[in-house]
Amino acid sequence: MSELISKSGFADLFVDDTPLLDVRSPNEFNRGAFPNATNLPLLTDNERVAIGIRYKDAGQKAAIALGYELVSTGKKQTRLENWQNYLVENPTALLYCFRGGLRSSIVQQWLDGAGFSIARIDGGYKAMRRFLINTIDKVANPDNIITLAGKAGSGKTHLLNKLRYSVDLEGCARHRGSAFGGRVEPQPTPVNFENYISIEFLKLPFPKPNKLFLEDESRSIGTVSIPNSLHKAMNEAPLAYIEESLDSRVETILNDYIISNYLEYEQFAPTDAKNQFTKSLLASLDRIRRRLGDENYRHLRRIMVKALTSKTNDEAHPFHSEWIRYLLKNYYDPMYEYQLNKKLHRVIFRGDKYEFLEWVKQIEKNK
Repeated sequence: MSELISKSGFADLFVDDTPLLDVRSPNEFNRGAFPNATNLPLLTDNERVAIGIRYKDAGQKAAIALGYELVSTGKKQTRLENWQNYLVENPTALLYCFRGGLRSSIVQQWLDGAGFSIARIDGGYKAMRRFLINTIDKVANPDNIITLAGKAGSGKTHLLNKLRYSVDLEGCARHRGSAFGGRVEPQPTPVNFENYISIEFLKLPFPKPNKLFLEDESRSIGTVSIPNSLHKAMNEAPLAYIEESLDSRVETILNDYIISNYLEYEQFAPTDAKNQFTKSLLASLDRIRRRLGDENYRHLRRIMVKALTSKTNDEAHPFHSEWIRYLLKNYYDPMYEYQLNKKLHRVIFRGDKYEFLEWVKQIEKNK
């Protein structure tokens, strides 16, 4: 019989991106999974529902009997072949179901009978999920964190990605933050977002640093939310405040939110990129219409439409820069300055991006 992987091995399997064979039903997988997992279920959603009803009505033995009946000879052979093909391509894979119990045991037995050995994860998805949540809670200590702050367009995410000991929460969320931060690629489910964060923490290089850098964020990043314990720690941690000129910030936002985003649309929707990008950008402006007020909204929309209907990038970019500059000066900057005034007691560094990187080097030397 193949071996059982205990909790002590969970960190390594995530750090090493070990392939995972998830035999839960599709609905279970879609609600929450791990980035290195492939779903090849033992039971379909309908089969699992039927077995659940039988269990409530007649008990475990009757439910198991129905399961074997539903997974008839033909279905069993097809599913077994799918698992075998997966193991041929992923010989180091590990196996799990929801609690690491009956379903994964059955699959393990069937594969053993066919000459394929695969280790099963003790406690299954539930145990691994709990391990990842606990990992976030362990990191969520304001004494371990420095929060990177700065006005919109200060290039905080770019700076984070230059550091060894940092995690890009917006990258995990597949969203750049703010009303304009949507990306072409769909955001993860809330559960998967938490899983991604935790796995990024586990992958930080050794030795672990005295300080971990995270970007100052609202709790919500698009449709997902930073775990409570982590966000609380970020809001109590010391702040490093990045100061960049308005011109520099306009250029950063133009590159990240316009040029880079449009390239993503060209990659994922090459035949309809311009139309989809236009709809997305105008919808982003619509989301803050009430806060802007009608006059500001109409002014910005006119400039934005000029940019979006321009025939060349050279013609469009000055219009994009114009509405970005207006939005920063009249909306985002005043809002951020108000919020910063409530956090000044936490600021331990102020300077531009070059000064910040030198400051981080000194912290790492003195750790």
